[in-house]
Amino acid sequence: MNQDAPYALVADDDALIRLDACEILKKAGFRCLDAATAEGALVLMEEHGGEIRILFTDVQMPPGDMTGFDLARICARDWPDIGILVASGGTTPNPGDMPDGAEFISKPFSDKIVHDYLQKILPDGKKPEPLRRAAGQY
Repeated sequence: MNQDAPYALVADDDALIRLDACEILKKAGFRCLDAATAEGALVLMEEHGGEIRILFTDVQMPPGDMTGFDLARICARDWPDIGILVASGGTTPNPGDMPDGAEFISKPFSDKIVHDYLQKILPDGKKPEPLRRAAGQY
């Protein structure tokens, strides 16, 4: 993995989903950070916020008090340059749940679905090389 590649941050309480999402994002050219809670993800954003291009978060993340929607709104407010994907297998967003520019995907997701949303939300200048090369290949 390219040590100059930008980071993607995956926040999900399910370790297998975190691993799967990280693998998909690595194929797109990102280095991956991951957290099991929204609070843990915030710590990583504080440490690496300038290097993170994508936040990929689940909605429901016990045991903390924050949801993925809360995390997405904080991210959009404090790190407006980070693209946001919110995923859930059982919850859909209500008006006001998601910040402007964030995208929602349903679980289960595939490489193609995630890569299509990455193409949509990231400006060309912020896409890692593998993602730029992969545009339209799926």
